Amino acid sequence: MNTGSATPAGPRRQEGGLPAPGRLNGAQRKAIVAGTIGNTVEWVDWALYSIFAKVIADEFFPKGDSGVALLSTLAVFAVGFVMRPVGAAVLGAYADRHGRKKGMTLTVALMAGAGFAIAITPSYDTIGVLSPLLLLVARLVQGFSAGGEFGSSSAFLVESAARGRRAFAGSWQQVSVAGGVLIASLLGTLTTSVLSDDALHSWGWRLAFVLGGLLGLVGLWLRVSVEDTHSFTQAQDAGRTRVNPVKAMFVEHPAATLRVVGITIAGTLTYYIWVNYLPTYANLTTGIPLKKALLSQTLCLVVFVIALPFAGLLSDRLGRKPTMAAFAGGFVVLAWPLLHLLNDSFLSLFLVQLIGMLLILGYSANCAVIMAEQFPAEVRATGIALPYALAVAVFGGTAPYLTTWMHESGHSDLLWIYVSVASLISLAVYLTMPETKDKEFH
Repeated sequence: MNTGSATPAGPRRQEGGLPAPGRLNGAQRKAIVAGTIGNTVEWVDWALYSIFAKVIADEFFPKGDSGVALLSTLAVFAVGFVMRPVGAAVLGAYADRHGRKKGMTLTVALMAGAGFAIAITPSYDTIGVLSPLLLLVARLVQGFSAGGEFGSSSAFLVESAARGRRAFAGSWQQVSVAGGVLIASLLGTLTTSVLSDDALHSWGWRLAFVLGGLLGLVGLWLRVSVEDTHSFTQAQDAGRTRVNPVKAMFVEHPAATLRVVGITIAGTLTYYIWVNYLPTYANLTTGIPLKKALLSQTLCLVVFVIALPFAGLLSDRLGRKPTMAAFAGGFVVLAWPLLHLLNDSFLSLFLVQLIGMLLILGYSANCAVIMAEQFPAEVRATGIALPYALAVAVFGGTAPYLTTWMHESGHSDLLWIYVSVASLISLAVYLTMPETKDKEFH
């Protein structure tokens, strides 16, 4: 877009086309804002499902055993994650071949469309078994979209950054994810606080999904309006783009691919327990009213979203390794006391959730940048998306189901062990991986 200035609109460059070190310029800030807002509204639809898991269980599955219905709903949640590696491979490769902009435009269109589909799907009482089947299809589409979204948006944000500000720029990917969860949490808090239980079940939760879909259309418009990154266009102009980025990732970058999996294990497990599912888990295990649990989540998310960019700046100053090791080491030490402090008081849940989210800053502020720094531009979106999606499918998508199953089976005390072991695995990866803070980027 012509701004009237003789200076090119793209990011300030030094010799060789690399982003110049220092502060972000106007074009870089605009790219980060556009990428962040578009990503935020996409994740509203994804998060709404876990926010309204208990209501969806009542609407889409047979009445009777509420525990079985909830587990069925969470199984659909987990199955949606099965499609994330598929979406990562297909849409990540698409973004590496055709550009970050086209990849991000496609993912937000798929997510919004599936959100609208969930909103209008009739209940089990109306159409029987077809109801959960349609719900499953919609979640599979959302999982496919989410699988490609992380790689495309992370590559876009990190590639749009100035040198020395890559973690700060990448942190906005997780700001947008948490922002989407925050908006979904606000919708959940409003509907559960204002509406009666009958109204919530009959139409209130559906209205939340409609609003989420409309926000997705806003994200689609924003993504159409941005330019692609210099890193991609340079790779394209130089003929470095690959016909099969997935094969190139595995064959040429096997160590980096495995490293991304290890980086993700503890981060995705703790994120989906603390940021997404803890209100439902606390309601189920302690009896705290859902509206109070959602209020705690909303307040903690506000702190989390505000703190994320500062954690990114800290990583740009101190490095990826120490900030990520602090996250994983913190959960190794604190998983047991935090989960054993959880009771039916609002203050207890708030403190447990807030401390966990503050620890997760060390992962969330770094995950986009550290994964982007493992790969060159021609396989970057795929390299971020696919190994990340595989780890998320195994450890993130199953976290709500396993957490609920442990409670239903009388094994709630096993949860802290699961969190601690996952954190130990990732801690070993963080301590042994190379520091990439000052790595040349192309």
